[in-house]
Amino acid sequence: MANKKNENGLYPISPFQQAVASCCGATITSLLVTPLDVVKIRLQVQSNPLTKGKCFIYSNGLMDHVCVCENGNTKAWYKKPGHFKGMLDAFVKIVRMEGIKSLWSGLPPTLMMALPTTVIYFTCYDQLSEALGATLGKGDFIPILAGSLSRLGSVTVISPLELVRTKLQARQLSYRQLRVCISNTIAKDGWLSLWRGWGPTVLRDVPFSAMYWYNYEHLKEGLCKRYDMHEPTFMMCFASGAISGSIAALLTLPFDVVKTHKQTQLWECETLNISQRKSASTWTVMKKIVAESGFTGLFAGVIPRLIKVAPACAIMISTYEYGKAFFRKLNKKQMENN
Repeated sequence: MANKKNENGLYPISPFQQAVASCCGATITSLLVTPLDVVKIRLQVQSNPLTKGKCFIYSNGLMDHVCVCENGNTKAWYKKPGHFKGMLDAFVKIVRMEGIKSLWSGLPPTLMMALPTTVIYFTCYDQLSEALGATLGKGDFIPILAGSLSRLGSVTVISPLELVRTKLQARQLSYRQLRVCISNTIAKDGWLSLWRGWGPTVLRDVPFSAMYWYNYEHLKEGLCKRYDMHEPTFMMCFASGAISGSIAALLTLPFDVVKTHKQTQLWECETLNISQRKSASTWTVMKKIVAESGFTGLFAGVIPRLIKVAPACAIMISTYEYGKAFFRKLNKKQMENN
């Protein structure tokens, strides 16, 4: 590690320290945001019961996961009985009747994939930003390019793991049966079949990341200049993350609606062993949604998405930046002592 400050007047940190900071941020974000999605799913299932083989999207604040209904009874966490009048009523009744741990139902298996994905994403963003800045100089395109490439990489890495996890969950396969199942799939449809569902995810997540990082870096830099600071405070990062996350979530919502539609349809065909016709293009799905529900159909669920995305982005980036600031101070002390 270099023993001098970087061009922003900050002490450098290693990729390992960036990974630790992102891992801590991811854990805190999941613990705080997951209850919102658990309550939302319970409310949705109450009004629209799910049958065996049906899919729904579950989020821990870091990434979305396709979940498959395993049985037709009420033992699964998302199908537990209860009559809820709204989100607050659901929070109170779930805690009172099922215990506070129920608010984190479904978190462990999704966190196992969300943590490595988040570490790859944030560490790659910082490393790419630094490399691109050193090579191409400063520019507004740096956060856009670094954000897009880092998200593309993390989505590509995690996509086959999501397929494996969904197959395990849907069919209750042993690891040997899973290996045979995947081998047969590859033999039949080729290696690219491991990345089914990759396209719709990329169409939403890459533009989201480009807009998010562009706005975040500008907001953070503007606040630092206003208050004449080299390093942003926790609240500066929190506010910048919430605002930039909300803007990106709003502008990419049509792609989120299409992604949800295509992914649930894809995995329902997979888990029920239904032969799927050629997947409809994003444009075709959009036209169908507009024809059935009007233009506003592309922005369905805007309030729940903002309620989830804004705090998730704010908590993740502020805790990540706080972690990096901690390591900078630690490195500074070590350098001064040497």
